[in-house]
Amino acid sequence: MHYQLNARRLLCPMPVIRTQDKVNTLQAGDTLEVVCTDPGALNDIPAWCRINGHTVLSTRREDDEVIIVIEKGHGT
Repeated sequence: MHYQLNARRLLCPMPVIRTQDKVNTLQAGDTLEVVCTDPGALNDIPAWCRINGHTVLSTRREDDEVIIVIEKGHGT
């Protein structure tokens, strides 16, 4: 399944914490689109994914937002 997380107007480390909390509720293979306004999330969330075995499917900027799509890994 595909889910969305609104992490707009949150500053580091909250986008990563909210992403972690949401990913913990997902099944392996589910995807999550995280929408942030903190530009640091463009580095922080992919780093968190690498450490925790999740896959970053895409990252992009749209205006003042950062959109990151991740897939939950099978090992967590």
